[in-house]
Amino acid sequence: MPEPLLDVESVREALADFPDPETGRGALAMDQIRDVRVTGSDLRMTVALTSHSRILWPDVEHAIEARLRGHFADLGRLTIDRADHARPPMKLGEIGLAAKSVIAVGSGKGGVGKSTISVSLAYALLDAGSRVGLMDADVYGPSVPQLTGTSDVRGVSGTGGNRMEPVVRNGMPIMSVGYLVPPDQAVIWRGPMLHGAVMQFLRDTEWGELDYLIVDMPPGTGDVAITISQAIPLTGAVVVCTPQEVALLDAVKAIAMFRKVNIPVLGMVENMSGFICPDTGKRYDIFGRGGARAKAEELGIAFLGEAPIHIALRERGDDGATIDNIHDPVVGPYLRSIAHTLVKNLATAAAARPARPALPVLG
Repeated sequence: MPEPLLDVESVREALADFPDPETGRGALAMDQIRDVRVTGSDLRMTVALTSHSRILWPDVEHAIEARLRGHFADLGRLTIDRADHARPPMKLGEIGLAAKSVIAVGSGKGGVGKSTISVSLAYALLDAGSRVGLMDADVYGPSVPQLTGTSDVRGVSGTGGNRMEPVVRNGMPIMSVGYLVPPDQAVIWRGPMLHGAVMQFLRDTEWGELDYLIVDMPPGTGDVAITISQAIPLTGAVVVCTPQEVALLDAVKAIAMFRKVNIPVLGMVENMSGFICPDTGKRYDIFGRGGARAKAEELGIAFLGEAPIHIALRERGDDGATIDNIHDPVVGPYLRSIAHTLVKNLATAAAARPARPALPVLG
């Protein structure tokens, strides 16, 4: 069979079913692959991604190149120009929140670094160019204000009526019960008050248009997860644990809880996965290593990655500078990899079940 000729039409045919990573629909039909130009054996095109998929730019470029080089034996230089593709988020139900993906970060027990992973995940996505909001739903132990350097904020200003203005730090809107309650006072709320606070954060906060809302959940199982699952269509949950068996047992309970309230489990993160000595760079597996990966495999869910114990990570969290961990030469690659794997898995799921267009495409 003769090799296909390299021309504009054959390139478009080769990429006809290439998926948009956000929706899984054909990127060519959605005008995300455009301006295809062939000059001799060289090919140039423009590829447009939404900000939701920004962290996947290298993956998309590599996948397009692999497909084209497998299709055209005489392909020479391939140049892909990057562009932005605008697709506004849908309003979620009856509440004011407009977001494309809402991701809950939970754990089976406290003390495993769930909030650090929540904030780091939000900052990694923000750093990649996505529009991200961070909601601290851990009403009994709100750590997000400390980790984001907003612990001195007291009270949340309104914008008229019952709307609330979130705290914005590093370009990211944040809401936490820690802004409403003095740090030396305990929150003693029962189910109805918990429900009301969480619903107010979702419904009345001026979040703006988001690609991702990261929700830092309380540890364990309880009312908050049920409230959120009933209020909005959650994309899914990430479960954080440490390598040792006692933490894994509690993580399994958290996974069972999410599944019981019909929240998809997007994967597990193993935090405190080894101590990296700052003097020598040598790694010591204080709590063991690989327990979360093995448990995720056993349960049939994704393993999103690990984050080590690192002194600078703890120091920046105490100083409210968690954002600086994203580009730390030691821990930054781990944190960015977790965010990348999460979004890549979302893209794989979207390709398997493409979203229907919100409106019919008119020819």
